[in-house]
Formats: sequence, structure tokens, C-alpha cells
Amino acid sequence: MMNTVQDYIDASGVLLAENARKHGISKSNFYQFVRKNQMERLAHGIYLSPDCWEDPAFVLHLRCPQAFFSHDEALYYHDLVDREPMQPTLTIYSGYNTQKLTASGVKVYTVKKELLPIGRQTITNAFGHELPMYDLERTICDLVRSRSHFDFQDFQSALKRYVARKDKDLNKLMQYAHLFRVEKVLRTYLEVLL
Repeated sequence: MMNTVQDYIDASGVLLAENARKHGISKSNFYQFVRKNQMERLAHGIYLSPDCWEDPAFVLHLRCPQAFFSHDEALYYHDLVDREPMQPTLTIYSGYNTQKLTASGVKVYTVKKELLPIGRQTITNAFGHELPMYDLERTICDLVRSRSHFDFQDFQSALKRYVARKDKDLNKLMQYAHLFRVEKVLRTYLEVLL
């Protein structure tokens, strides 16, 4: 029995044109199904059933699966700041064309390709989607590396909260700090706080 477009809608109501195409669904059948079912176009090749809620973070992940949620997003997720981010924040490798992302309101940071996966973890958001995000220690290194982009009070508060946490890993933090060349600066801040 041949699959239909309906078979490629995930549990959250998202339909990817790429999945349907890979499984032999023709473009005309695909778009006919999208129109008939009044699916909302969220981004290029990403559609949502009209009876489902949009998860903007998941859509962003689908648009740019190589990127990691970082900086403001990770600080908020790890409870290092109180304020929800004003705009989504991603980190991607240097050389990636970020023009469409920044044009759509995403704050984008870049790193060397070999540094991109350091500190990677997968989190499950409120919609139940798994998203790539940086761990606690990588988030602190990103904070220190990008300190000129943060309000000083937020910067200081995040460091204080990190130091007060029971689940912190100072050894891992210093390993990451060495890789990202912020060891000296980070040590200076930690000496005051510890």
C-alpha cells in the first residue's frame, strides 16, 4: 500500500515537504493536499495543520538543523536569567549564510566548525520537541566570550547564579574556557565570586 501525504504529518501537526518528496510523493499531490487541508506555511517546505499550535523554536530548528540554541536562549533555559529572550538566539559554524536567519529576527553567533558541537545537549521544550542546546558550562563560556553584547547586570547575575548551583562542573567549565580562549577572563570573574 502506498503512503499518502497524511502519513508524513508528525504528532505536532508539522508536515515537511522534504519528507514527502523522499518517499515518492509528487509535488502536485503534496501542494494539492496542503491547499485542501488549509495547512499554514511556516517556512520554506514546512507546513502546519490548522488545528495545531505552532512551536517557533522547533520550526527554527527545522529551518537550520545544524545550529544550536545558545546565549540568551540557553541562559533562560538553564535558569541563569529571569527574562525570556526578546529574540531567538542560535550558534552556527563560520561560513554558514546567516542572512535569512537574521532577516527573520534571529540573533546568530558563529564559531569555528570544530567548536560547534562542544557542550551539545538535547533538551525537550514545552511543546515536547527535542532541540539542540548548549549545556550549562558552554553557556557560561558563550556568555563570557560575548560579554559586550550583554547588559552588565545580566552578565553578573548569570555568573553568580552559576557559581551558586550545585550541578555546576568547574573542571568542565575550565576545559571549555581553554578551548574558547576565555580562561584568563573567566578565572578573574570566578576568583571574585567563589
